[in-house]
This record gives sequence, structure tokens and C-alpha cells, in this order.
Amino acid sequence: MSSLALRSQRVVTPEGERAATILLENGRISALLPYEAEVAANAVIDLGHRAVLPGVIDPHVHINEPGRTDWEGFNTATRAALAGGLTSLVDMPLNSAPVTTSVANLELKRAATRGQLHCNVGFWGGVVPGNAAEIEPLIAAGVLGFKAFLTHSGIDDFPNATEDDLRRVMPILARHRLPLLVHCELSEDNDDWKQNDHRSYPNYLASRPKKWEDDAIALMLRLCEEFNCWVHIVHLSSADSIAPIAAAKAKGLPVTVETGQHYLYFNAEDIADGQTQFKCAPPIRERANNEQLWAALQSGIIDFVATDHSPAPPALKQLASGDFTTAWGGIASLQLALPVLWTAARRRGASLGDLVRWLSANPAKLAGQAGRKGQITPGFDADLLVLDPEATFEVRAEFIQHRHKVSPYLGQTLAGVVEATVLAGELVYQRPEFAALNRGRFLTGQQ
Repeated sequence: MSSLALRSQRVVTPEGERAATILLENGRISALLPYEAEVAANAVIDLGHRAVLPGVIDPHVHINEPGRTDWEGFNTATRAALAGGLTSLVDMPLNSAPVTTSVANLELKRAATRGQLHCNVGFWGGVVPGNAAEIEPLIAAGVLGFKAFLTHSGIDDFPNATEDDLRRVMPILARHRLPLLVHCELSEDNDDWKQNDHRSYPNYLASRPKKWEDDAIALMLRLCEEFNCWVHIVHLSSADSIAPIAAAKAKGLPVTVETGQHYLYFNAEDIADGQTQFKCAPPIRERANNEQLWAALQSGIIDFVATDHSPAPPALKQLASGDFTTAWGGIASLQLALPVLWTAARRRGASLGDLVRWLSANPAKLAGQAGRKGQITPGFDADLLVLDPEATFEVRAEFIQHRHKVSPYLGQTLAGVVEATVLAGELVYQRPEFAALNRGRFLTGQQ
């Protein structure tokens, strides 16, 4: 029997922080014991005052392999995950080629992971016009839910779904109790801004107004109520939609919401013209808006935070020209999920318990893993991270494991150093080295 014991004065459990010894056996947490307990384990590691948290779960990641592996791939993305304390992630059905809109394409995606699956990975299926017949076969094949765009996705092979498309799919998802993840923007013709300064961030921000997002969310809340289908709103950026979402939740509708670290860490007022590394959709909005997002997160209206890691080769980010009209919209941040959020959250008096809820426990629910991942509880999977919450570091290119080093976080000083990552009871990362690779497993809806 393989076993490992971790002792810490700061073990973050669902009941709060406590001094404890965590006994890990055969990939699971077998016991949570007093700190001084004698244990018969193959190895005992005393971590002192470094904190032990459940591994981060990020259900919004674009890995892009196969087909666009030069943007990112399983090897680089899942290495970055381990270095950031992420033990599980869920891959979006785009921007790979082919997109994950059929079982055949899902199998190509799974085959591409061979020999380079360093953390646990699940997959979302895609909803696009004309693929309603693929939904149940994809569910049987183990996808965790489905993603749809209400505006152009950025790539032509993943077209946006119409209301009619959603009406065909939502009854199926409601029957299977699986989430429909939605990129909520209902775009209108808005080409005037392209005639203005292409390097202006205020112009880019004005080009994707809150109204696009608010109208799309209103549509999804109506459909959620009509079909009783679980709707998950991804990367909420418009604070104007917080009240309607809160009202829907108060009515008992099956609605969940995420926002992104970048909406909580950055503000539009601080983004200079030409800084296309900040371009994302929906855009990073003004400070007053983002303060309201923080309040909604802390009150529970927003359920959790996910990176929407969406990297691209530097040339596609138009760093030289600073042209927001043509730059790829996406922020690379997978490895930094925890320290970015912790840096901003602790200024607002948040605890490590809050961090666990926002980065582990609630994301586990969306991914269908709530009964086995996302908390330090006997019987749960032994996916853990060791954190020095007081230590700080500067984000530098050589530190980043992502394929490309373009990120708006470069040069930022962040709090929270991930010292180690444990996957299924095995120490797989001990800063700055990887102790074991290719230990990841598929997350499926059958678990």
C-alpha cells in the first residue's frame, strides 16, 4: 500500500483551517488526524506553517491541441497547471482543430494527450448549429457538459449557436442534468469603432458594451427557466447583470456563474493604449464595475473564478502594432490562477477558505466532481497543493510553463508561492522541479 503523510499547522478543510496530519493512501485521503499523530506511512513530510489546500480545479481552459498546438498543447498546459497547483482542468471544445462537437473529434482530442497528460483533464462538448444529434453520443462518451457561444467565437469552425439551436439542445441537457456553459454576448453591428484609433483601449472597451452581455444573459435566464436546464455563465464581466442573476438564483433557477481573475485584478483605467496582451472578450472593464464583481463573488452570487486561459502565438497578439481590432482576444494565465486571485483577495480580507471555495470546491461542482474532488475530506481524491501564502514573487518569462510567455501579468509581484503539488497521493511537483509527469487521468461524466 503506497502512503504519504503531510503534516501542517494550516490544513484548509471545509470546517476551516486546522493543524492536522493528512494521511494519503492509494490515491485518496484516508484520514485527517491530529498534527502530532503517529502514522505508519512510507513517508512523512512536515510542512510547518505552509498551508495545504485542495488542488485548484480550472473548468475553463483552451489547450488548443490537436490542430493549433503551436498556440498551446497538453504538454505545456498541464505542466503549467502542476506548477500552479492545479490538479484538474476542463478543456474547452475550441480552439483545437477539429473542435469537440462530435464523438469522433473527442477521440482525436483524447488521443492527443498520450504521453503528456500531467494533470487530470476533462472535456466540454460544443454546441454549434446542426450538431444536436451529437449531444447524447457525446454525453455517453463522457463529456462533462457543453459550451455554446452567442457571438462569433473567434474561429469559423465553431460558429455561434442561435436561440433555435439552444432550444433543441437544452431539453436534452436538462434530462441528463448537465450544464450548458454560455459565452454571453449578443453582438450588434459595431464597425464604427474600427474607423477610430486601433490602439486605443477605451475604443476597444466601447466596442463590446455591457449591453451585449446583459442582453445575452437575460436570454439565457429566460431559457433556463423555460427548460429547467442548468445554465452556467462563463467569464461574467458586466456588473449590470448581477441583479438579474441574483433574482434568478433567488427563484431557485439552476444558474451558476464564474468570473475571471483578470476582471478582478486589472481595471480598464490602468490599461494603456496598444497593450494588446490585455485583450479579451468580454473586455476588462472599469474599476467601479469590477468592484461590484468582487462584491458579488464575496456574497456568493458569483460562484467561482476561472482563468479562461486562451493563449496564442505572440504574432497573433499584435504586440508590435498594438492593434486591438486585429489582435487575438485571450489571456494566458493558467499557471497563475491561484496567486493572482490570492493577491487581490487578501487585500479585501479574504481567507484561504474563501480561496478554496472559489478555486476548488465550487469548480468541482460544475465539472461533476463534487463527490470526490475540491476539498480535504477523508474519502476524497488526494489532489493537493502546498502554499506559502505570505511569500511573494515577480512574474518573469522564465518562470512561466505555458508554451508562449505573453501575459499581462509579466512584471507583476504576486503573493502566494505554490511549493508543491500532489496528484492522487503522489508528489508530482516540488518547486521548481517536476517530480513525476504523465500521471494525469481523464475526468468523465461517469465518475
